Amino acid sequence: MKVLVTGATGLIGSELVKLLLQNGVHVHYLTTSKSKLEKEENFKGFYWNPASGEIDANAFEEVETIIHLAGESISNRWTSTNKQKIIESRVLSTRLLYQFLSKNSHNVNHFIAASAIGIYPNSLEKVHTEEDLEVDNSFLGYVVAKWEDEVDTISKLDIKVAKIRTGLVLSSKGGALLELIKPIKLGLGAALGTGNQYQSWIHIYDLVHMYHFVLQNKLEGIYNAVSPYPISNEGLTQAIAKQISKPLFLPNVPKIVLKIILGEMHYLLIASQNVSAKKILKKGFQFKYATIEKALQNLLPLKR
Repeated sequence: MKVLVTGATGLIGSELVKLLLQNGVHVHYLTTSKSKLEKEENFKGFYWNPASGEIDANAFEEVETIIHLAGESISNRWTSTNKQKIIESRVLSTRLLYQFLSKNSHNVNHFIAASAIGIYPNSLEKVHTEEDLEVDNSFLGYVVAKWEDEVDTISKLDIKVAKIRTGLVLSSKGGALLELIKPIKLGLGAALGTGNQYQSWIHIYDLVHMYHFVLQNKLEGIYNAVSPYPISNEGLTQAIAKQISKPLFLPNVPKIVLKIILGEMHYLLIASQNVSAKKILKKGFQFKYATIEKALQNLLPLKR
């Protein structure tokens, strides 16, 4: 099998590529950086530039599935310029793939796209499933809705489309976990806002294995990529502190302080999304790190 991956050099993409190669999948990848182009027997890079509409047609040779992970990080401060980059990186890249596939002969029959649980409305009570149609009234909700709308155009080409709505990804190599650890290590750890907001999370091992599972089983539709056991922000903070043997004694950081420091982006820290994993479980997927305790024990092993 040959797969084309976008965003292959990012935190999630690099782990997914490793897993695919280990399982005998040949990987082509698209990158906007010519310095990141490699040409190995089972791993070949091709240049593209979604902003200018440039893409190397050779990237699609013998490819049956596209895994589309590319997108500007949402963790950069939400200035008007960065907001535009966040939107365009997702919309224009997906549009370019659609345009190529619609105008050229190819073997692609499956399209797996990254998405985010940020589309679900902020709520302390509701448990969100893939059937929910309401979109969160926030910048992130707007971004994910536009992103998914663009992905849906691929299905017009008689290609199976799967959308992986991803929660807070926990990894020891980057992302949210390393940022959460910093103040706790310094003895300055504290829950954010009320601390009651749900954080639906997933270990990066389970996330990339979920992509592989969707690929192997030719699944289509929306799937939530979250652990079956979401946790509150306060619970997550306490679990990290316990795992690295650090005390927590400071009061919660008030929402207004977060807003002053981060501006509109503070919403990422105080929004609550309790998201269900039942749909992917019913398909037969099994989590290796279902509980936060198991995940943190793996990612933050105690130093003896």
